[in-house]
Amino acid sequence: MAERGAGGAGQPSQTAAERQLGRRRQELDQWKKKKSAARMRSRNLLTGRASEPSRPVGYTILSVKQERIMDELADEAKIHVMRGPRTGANS
Repeated sequence: MAERGAGGAGQPSQTAAERQLGRRRQELDQWKKKKSAARMRSRNLLTGRASEPSRPVGYTILSVKQERIMDELADEAKIHVMRGPRTGANS
């Protein structure tokens, strides 16, 4: 029982960085073993490249929508200014 409580006194305890490095090496070894790793890399590369041209288009669509909303708000504000105050206290 006393030997179990020592917690492996013969081996020095690993630091958090060493444990993390060991986990990363294990994950890397697992990826290297998989046959589809090259295929997955090429797919990731293709999907990454395919999304680049769509970014400016998406930005353009969003900016046009925002401009329309701002124009609608400006039109509403003009209407309220032209109507004038609703009560005598605001004049």
